[in-house]
Amino acid sequence: MSASTPQTAAWSEPVAPSRPGRRGAGRSVAVVVCAVLGVALLGGAGVGGWAQQRDARRPPAAAAAYREAGSLWRETPVDTLIPPVLDGADAGPGGADRTWIRVALAPDSDCAPALAADWRAALAATGCTRVLRATYSDATRSSLVTVGLVFTPADAAAMAALRGHLPAPPGYGFADSQRAAWTASVVPDAPVVVYAVSAFTDGRTLESPRPAEDMMRKGATGAVAGAGLGHEAKAVAERMERAVHTLAAPPAPAGNPR
Repeated sequence: MSASTPQTAAWSEPVAPSRPGRRGAGRSVAVVVCAVLGVALLGGAGVGGWAQQRDARRPPAAAAAYREAGSLWRETPVDTLIPPVLDGADAGPGGADRTWIRVALAPDSDCAPALAADWRAALAATGCTRVLRATYSDATRSSLVTVGLVFTPADAAAMAALRGHLPAPPGYGFADSQRAAWTASVVPDAPVVVYAVSAFTDGRTLESPRPAEDMMRKGATGAVAGAGLGHEAKAVAERMERAVHTLAAPPAPAGNPR
């Protein structure tokens, strides 16, 4: 009979699973909250920075840009608004080329001394801030064209009401009795009226100034139409209006950063 040594089983007391205490739970929650807040702050900073960049690139609102254009007379060099030389390619009768040289430049003026009574009456509803004036001569020195930029504090609706209600403008450097053809228009994107009126350089007097568009029509007769003074007034005014339009346009937004 063999004897064997019995194996003794090793017993241990069962250990209950541990649970985190209140302090441990609080620390865990605090860590999670801080992490979430940190991400939120970083994200907010990123969004805020992007918004600032976006707003910096965004052009001013149309109404704000329109109001700002009313200060162009003060903030823009005069040679930019009223250049010393104007190129008039295809601007004459039959598409003839023209060039105009500035021969007189008035200091910027209050409205009362620069505008006749009928113009001041026409501008009563809009007001008038400042008037810029200059006179050009064509390359042959046979004609003169006065151009005027009338700045107002009015809004676009009030300015639009002026269209079709402006009288013949005054000349600068020649008498009203010498006026030949004229035009006046309201710049669409600025509180500015642009006008031009032409005359002969020989000082001849005329019965009354005629609208430039009438003198430009096919079949128009008479010395004013024949000399192209309707074309002269219209072309010079268009170039002044184009300069104001370019300066008044809000800057285009910059491209998106990559």
